[in-house]
Amino acid sequence: MTVAKIVFASATGNTEGISEILEDAFKALDVDVERIEADDADEDSFEDADICVVATYTDGDGEIPFDLEDFFDELSEQELEGKVFGVVGSGDSELYPDYFCQAAIDFDEAFAKTGAKKGAEVVKIENAADDEDEEVLKAFVKALTEA
Repeated sequence: MTVAKIVFASATGNTEGISEILEDAFKALDVDVERIEADDADEDSFEDADICVVATYTDGDGEIPFDLEDFFDELSEQELEGKVFGVVGSGDSELYPDYFCQAAIDFDEAFAKTGAKKGAEVVKIENAADDEDEEVLKAFVKALTEA
């Protein structure tokens, strides 16, 4: 069975909600899925995964959330050949127009160094996911599963 792991960081609950939508979408496609909170993520989190997903918000002026910093620093040194990856970001383009979903973009670039295959483009969500975003997330999961 295909295994997906979703590592997420959430300060306001928006990204946690996004990770739950992703989890439900994977389950609907008969993918075994596990969500891992940032504090519990380490360099081995994606070891037994076929599909690797990071869902993150962007902190301050474009920074990686504090509880994902170590995971981020270790990610680009991982060897994830044969795995598929995707990244989802939530942000506020009105408050932070210059840094909207920058952490997601940074994670996408870090994944590219691991040898994993990019299964879908970065999904950027304005604050909490709405019904339209939910459809985008389902398409994202479908693309990762088919990649």
